[in-house]
Amino acid sequence: MSNTPQKWDVIIIGAGASGLMCAATAGYQNKSVLVIDHAPKAAAKIRISGGGKCNFTNIEVTPNHFICQNPHFVKSALSRYPSSAFIELVERHGLDFEERELGKLFCKQRASDLIQILRTECDWAGAEVLTHCDLSQVEFINNQYRIHTSQGCFTADKLVVATGALSFPKLKATGVGYDIAKQFDINVIATSPGLVPLVFEGKWQERISALSGLALEVNVSCETHAFNEAILFTHNGLSGPGILQISNYWQRGKTIQIDLLPGLVVLDELKALKKSGQSIQKWLNQYWPKRFTQAWLEWFPIENQLSNLTDEALADYAEHIQNWTLYPSDTAGYDKAEVTLGGVDTDEVSSKTFESKKQPGLFFIGEVLDVTGHLGGYNFQWAWASAVACGLSL
Repeated sequence: MSNTPQKWDVIIIGAGASGLMCAATAGYQNKSVLVIDHAPKAAAKIRISGGGKCNFTNIEVTPNHFICQNPHFVKSALSRYPSSAFIELVERHGLDFEERELGKLFCKQRASDLIQILRTECDWAGAEVLTHCDLSQVEFINNQYRIHTSQGCFTADKLVVATGALSFPKLKATGVGYDIAKQFDINVIATSPGLVPLVFEGKWQERISALSGLALEVNVSCETHAFNEAILFTHNGLSGPGILQISNYWQRGKTIQIDLLPGLVVLDELKALKKSGQSIQKWLNQYWPKRFTQAWLEWFPIENQLSNLTDEALADYAEHIQNWTLYPSDTAGYDKAEVTLGGVDTDEVSSKTFESKKQPGLFFIGEVLDVTGHLGGYNFQWAWASAVACGLSL
């Protein structure tokens, strides 16, 4: 191997969604582009996301679907590369996809079809992708980046950090993107697992575990944030779309509230039941799986016929159903998290080019930034949009 470093216009660290998209975009600008990744295969996270079908974007994407300390930061990139632009790209490649609930778009066959599209785009654009390439050191010498790796030394005028984040450590996710930011004195907002199940301790862990596998359509909230989506009972606690969404807002010591019968005014229903003499168990079984009705009535007993109960007692019980308050003990951690909250401080990065305001020629895109989307294809859309904005600016 030659001791002379190979020279490129752009080096991208990370061969995930944002890295490959940025590489193709920059390659089409007649830049020589090298993508390096320590993992054995490119875009491993795409391969396993969405149950292997990859929820790659959403029909409707707005800045309100994202969490960021600077809520205005996402607007520029999202407006310049909307989800319709990515849909056009995959349609040009003949990707078979389907729309599911709440505008979510999934590959119809398998997520690897989407990876193939990104790899093809990189090939057409002349961008090279190097996997099994461990990064050992990043230097900035004479206005150039020198990248030391297990496969040699490379230099470039522009360095793009597209490393993803700490979620999915089994897929070899690391915090190297944050390390590079800190190396150049760029602030990193404290990170935590996002879109992650919530776990419980003690009697509630036992009660919830006994219902493992059962799902309910509910409204789940934490403080001012609320989502109408399903929750899933697991051996350790609660999961499902509604819980993953609210986990982005929950913190240790906080409660979550669950409306178990959204769309109903339960007090009015209970008063009607009292008049009719119908049993509450039979009524609840119309809306809930029988296993849950049985468990609920064991946890919160009430006379099956409501005729002897006061309106005040009915109001208390209705409040229990529509505002079931739970105290999670923790999240299930990065192993089960779909994304990472926090990351590179967006106040230190241009929202138009994604270049560091402090360090010339250093760019950050995708999940490594302090931008987290809701569940539903928004994090992938952020990857595409930030990658294209950055790629065009290179």
